[in-house]
Amino acid sequence: MVSKYEELYRQKLRSADDCARLVQDGDGITAPLGNGQPEAFMNAVAKRVRANELKDIFYTAGIDAKWLDILSPDIQDRMTLNSSFVGVAVRQGVHNGIYSYMSNRLGQAVRITTELIPYVNKSIVTAVVSPMDEHGFFSSGSHADLSWGAWRSGNFRDLILEVNENMPTTYGNHHYHISEVTALTEHNTPLVELPHIPVNKDDEIIGQLIADRVPNGACIQIGIGGVPNAVAKYLSNKKNLGVHSEMITDSMVDLYEAGVITCAKKNFHKNTMIGSFAMGSKKLYDFIDRNPFVEMYSADYVNDPYIIGKNDNLISVNATLEVDLTGQCCSESIGYKQYSAVGGQLDFIQGAWRSKGGQSYLTLYSTFTDKDGKMHSRINPILTPGAVVTTPRSEVDNIVTEYGIASIKGCDMSYRAKALIAIAHPDFRDQLTFEAKKMHLL
Repeated sequence: MVSKYEELYRQKLRSADDCARLVQDGDGITAPLGNGQPEAFMNAVAKRVRANELKDIFYTAGIDAKWLDILSPDIQDRMTLNSSFVGVAVRQGVHNGIYSYMSNRLGQAVRITTELIPYVNKSIVTAVVSPMDEHGFFSSGSHADLSWGAWRSGNFRDLILEVNENMPTTYGNHHYHISEVTALTEHNTPLVELPHIPVNKDDEIIGQLIADRVPNGACIQIGIGGVPNAVAKYLSNKKNLGVHSEMITDSMVDLYEAGVITCAKKNFHKNTMIGSFAMGSKKLYDFIDRNPFVEMYSADYVNDPYIIGKNDNLISVNATLEVDLTGQCCSESIGYKQYSAVGGQLDFIQGAWRSKGGQSYLTLYSTFTDKDGKMHSRINPILTPGAVVTTPRSEVDNIVTEYGIASIKGCDMSYRAKALIAIAHPDFRDQLTFEAKKMHLL
């Protein structure tokens, strides 16, 4: 016997091309990050734009993990692709002015997308979802981040879903019901998997420095990359760690399997791993699928500093690219070239400050080598011209390089300069000291 929900599903099921016909000139389309972006639907929208059937489309997504036709440079004169987090697929295009970048904290992205962009029609929310359950609900799966909160704002006209049997079903508060769906299509494509990033010697040093400060029972937020992987490695001897993190990662799965992550000592969302999105390997996607230990929530909840601060002993670890001698951190651009985004860095730094026993760490290698083989310091008297201040000096707690930890929260400028020079590469310390004196920091 066909249930009423299955009947509704059949009535609303269309081809991707038919779903794209619901899009009108001037529509704003909001999608989740990464694997949450609907490939078939957005490719069909791109086809209409290319055929001059649509114009003035404003598409907002982020962490573009793979190429979609909507990214094609030849149609950007008829639409705006707005990246809320610059991924590898759009990085060069953002730099060249082909695509747009919207600077915002991930914790504020839902509200900004739904309320505060005055020149964009709030028209369509779209997302990849897992197959419908017997109660008529679709799970946002690995990406609860943006679309669910946008749709719940009530400011959008249509909800268009792309059902993918490879999308995990996850628990939490991010589900759509068939009764509220305008149209849906089916497209069973594998989820993008992120490559494993090896750990180098400097990662090991930084990872151990941070891990040594993490108490048993702490609640962690770490991302992906060599340093986070090293931090996870050196957390293997800890007990009863919890997770409240914008991103659920493979390293967290490894720590869970090792018995390190139990969430048993969490005082908020106890016995549960909390996240907003998950990206990594198939092992990660299989882990979160129908796992009651993992709950996913919208980014405006997970990344709210007030919510983050409800977790005692919240340890936040994020990366930065460059630091000046007063503690200003650029974590998203190389000079004026946009490289990534604000993301949730400041959300979690402020959340860790609110947390009883909380600590936040910004990590970077002390140097980089340019294409000509010349070594440069990443700790400088002032930031490189054009560099963006992602985290203001007033918010920074700990900065870590392979030469140590500079704990500068609440410290005066002279102390900050001394502490940061001490963790710079030895080859640059004399020059940094000289510049600091010229700036009257020392």
